[in-house]
Amino acid sequence: MNLNFIIGVDGGNSKTDYLLFDKQGNFVDHINTGTCSHEQFPDSYEASYRIMNQNIVNILERNQLSINDVIAGAFGLAGADIPPQKEQLNNVIERIGFTHYAMDNDSFLGIKAGSDKGYGICSINGSGTSTGGISPTGKRLQVGGVGSELSGDEAGGFFLGRKVLRAVYDEFYRMGPQTSLTAPVMELLQIPRKEQYIEVVLEGAVKRSLPNTDLINILLAAAEQGDVIAMQIVDNTALQLARSTVGCITNLDFENEVDIILAGSVWVKAVRPIIFDLYKKHVAELTELKCNYSILKAPPAAGAVLWGLELAWGRPVDADVRRKVIETIEKL
Repeated sequence: MNLNFIIGVDGGNSKTDYLLFDKQGNFVDHINTGTCSHEQFPDSYEASYRIMNQNIVNILERNQLSINDVIAGAFGLAGADIPPQKEQLNNVIERIGFTHYAMDNDSFLGIKAGSDKGYGICSINGSGTSTGGISPTGKRLQVGGVGSELSGDEAGGFFLGRKVLRAVYDEFYRMGPQTSLTAPVMELLQIPRKEQYIEVVLEGAVKRSLPNTDLINILLAAAEQGDVIAMQIVDNTALQLARSTVGCITNLDFENEVDIILAGSVWVKAVRPIIFDLYKKHVAELTELKCNYSILKAPPAAGAVLWGLELAWGRPVDADVRRKVIETIEKL
């Protein structure tokens, strides 16, 4: 038995990365495959166990290793949102054979990948939204991320796309105000007449074929040009993101300043700064702590490896190892 290896798993709703590194931060192997999320399969957690176990056994055996050679594992998993889910997923990981590991929602990987301190806040604004926080003492908290307005999940591409489409429908049929969103949305979706609008939109929603990125760019452009409806949508989303961020900060033991890492396609790929500017404004209104903002450049999967190494070392990795891990995963 050679306890000299760590495994990092970044398990999203569509794909999963399994990464094998040695304790010195050297790359060994990588598997990129489909989701392992219990929410995507009829047999739920049993499917998560079957899929993760198969891939972890595979990556180990093809390197002449076994689970007994793994000193630590770190898992960022979509669908790890509330305590019962986390308990079930911990059971899955322990069934695979891990005894020294960390597991939480995949939003926490952004903190490990984006902050050299190993703690801070990660605001995810991608297809969906979630906020994760790790405090200087290691306490963790997730705010939102369950896909419901009940928890303030009023951001992300799916939500914003629906809000844009709703604004156009309101103008057409629900006595809503005119909005400059309407013309570019009709052109984007190639809908010649308003009578065809809801049919095309509903079909796109069912097939998940709506061009949400393009809809968001239309929204941000309209907001920057002063469209009242677009501005209301964008400002509400920025406020909800800020409230989740500051709520996470307030419920953890940060003292003077906090690193805030922004991850997800809406944050990373947004071509216009208006939502970020409004978000920072609302955060400043809600907390007096100094906030250091950064857009996550490193792949979130790097956070799983760095977290696993942190568990193996008993402390955050040094700058050279951190840089080596991130550069390696960026090339994969």
